[in-house]
Amino acid sequence: MTAPDVADLDRRAVRASVEIVSGVTINDLNRATPCTDWTLGELLAHMTVQHDGFAAAAAGRGADPAVWTVQPLGDDPVAEYAAAAERVLAAFAEPGVLEREFSLPEISPALRFPGAQAIGFHFIDYVVHGWDVARALRIRYELSPDLARAALPIAQAVPDGKRRLQPGAAFRPGLPAPADAVALDQILSALGRSPDWRADGG
Repeated sequence: MTAPDVADLDRRAVRASVEIVSGVTINDLNRATPCTDWTLGELLAHMTVQHDGFAAAAAGRGADPAVWTVQPLGDDPVAEYAAAAERVLAAFAEPGVLEREFSLPEISPALRFPGAQAIGFHFIDYVVHGWDVARALRIRYELSPDLARAALPIAQAVPDGKRRLQPGAAFRPGLPAPADAVALDQILSALGRSPDWRADGG
């Protein structure tokens, strides 16, 4: 894909996540999620700060640990999430952002990443976290085939290994997937999610 493509794909994945999150109520925040260390409220707090962290990185402030620090949920976490999503999309739409270098200390404290690659990281996060929220809410997750096709090679390129076992890791060690698995199931398996995960454990 080209650099402008990944920005558009990310925008669509983020907007889809906002639509899914719009169905979250206060009573849902303690629900289990496919992110085994996090309740739905904790996942939503993570997703919100990641938007702001990436927006800061696009503005050259990604090395500041404060921009990645998870904050307690406020009185309206759904609105807070939507607002953070708008901030990161605005940051990614700025002229020249694809040519900038992003500091993403949670990925590497030493390296700086080209803008297009950094947006690709954000894109895969929100493809998968959208599924996480949908599963926690027990609703259907619809992923456009072109988004799935674009996300699959990114998911397969994410390094596996012991780092994924650390507390708070966004992805767990990869799982095997059948050769005939659809693209979404391959993405989920590559990033340590069981496509069959259900909130009730069944």
